[in-house]
Amino acid sequence: MTTEQNIRWWESSGEERCALWRSESGALPPKRVVVADDRMNADTAFRLACEGTALLWRGDFHNARQLLQAMSRRTDRKAPRPGGSLLQSFHVYRQAQARRARILGMLLLPVEAGHVIRLRRAPDARLACEQAYGQCQEPYVVSLRELQGVLGAGEWRRKGVQVPALGEPITPHYGVFSPVRGEYVDLVAEAPLPAQGTAFDIGTGTGVIAAVLARRGVRRVVATDCDARALACAQENLGRLGVSTVVDVQQADLFPAGRASVVVCNPPWLPGRARTSLEHAVYDPGSRMLRGFIDGLSAHLAPGGEGWLIISDLAERLGLRSRDELPALFAKAGLRVAGRLDARPRHSRANDPDDPLHAARKAEVTSLWRLATDSDAH
Repeated sequence: MTTEQNIRWWESSGEERCALWRSESGALPPKRVVVADDRMNADTAFRLACEGTALLWRGDFHNARQLLQAMSRRTDRKAPRPGGSLLQSFHVYRQAQARRARILGMLLLPVEAGHVIRLRRAPDARLACEQAYGQCQEPYVVSLRELQGVLGAGEWRRKGVQVPALGEPITPHYGVFSPVRGEYVDLVAEAPLPAQGTAFDIGTGTGVIAAVLARRGVRRVVATDCDARALACAQENLGRLGVSTVVDVQQADLFPAGRASVVVCNPPWLPGRARTSLEHAVYDPGSRMLRGFIDGLSAHLAPGGEGWLIISDLAERLGLRSRDELPALFAKAGLRVAGRLDARPRHSRANDPDDPLHAARKAEVTSLWRLATDSDAH
């Protein structure tokens, strides 16, 4: 998703400047850029951002953060009202989030070679930026909002996210979805294993599911992903957890070669277009990964094996997918449901009545579907 083009602007001295443009969302560099500093007030900044003019910040770093917060409050005041149905509310919510990201993404920071920020009271962002972007020997411009995400990811990577099923933390990398929704990990830890020979973890991400399977005694786990950041993240976590001799991390789109007794997949739960690298863990355009897993599962299951599909019913509750779609996909692929484990959400948004999707989030159920081939029933 990363966009690396050049961004151009005019300094107050009349000199034209150019630098590398970074955007994880794939946003194009703004065509209109003005230099701003501590004299810029929030109303003016918000108006310019709404008009499509970006602000290249030259003032105090903490003042830039406060300005971004003020712009955020003004953006939220103009948020559209929820629709009449949950589906309408969802589309209104996504449109509002896109508008919010576009406006807040207009506050930009200059970064020097080596990821050095020369603004007053700026944090040392070198390690976090190198972890996210790699080494960089030329100056670039990035939105403050994206930089905050990079710094936050750096803290998560330093502290880790505690995973009760492992009794140890997982350290997510920037751009790799964190296992903060721990109920799905608990389902993998609780489901009865049909065998302990070989397991596949499809779309491994941080490697948390592969680690749980290895800790449960599965003798060989093949963990796949097509994202380079996820592969590096999984390798690091599995090595730190002491299971790298059991888990083989491979770059693949869905399945590795061969068959396994357990094939696990936790695809993105909502059909829709992802706008950022992190949204790829939430939105699955055309349900491509979900359908690909179901359609290809029987060809990768060992006799007596099971496919474990982990998915929430939020899409059904929002009206993005019908209740009949999953059973129909199972039947078409020659699969039967051998069992199902359910879990209720524990995240804070499920208990937030101000969330426009609160009714769906509160009723949401995450399920681990145990799928077997029809031939194993005979």
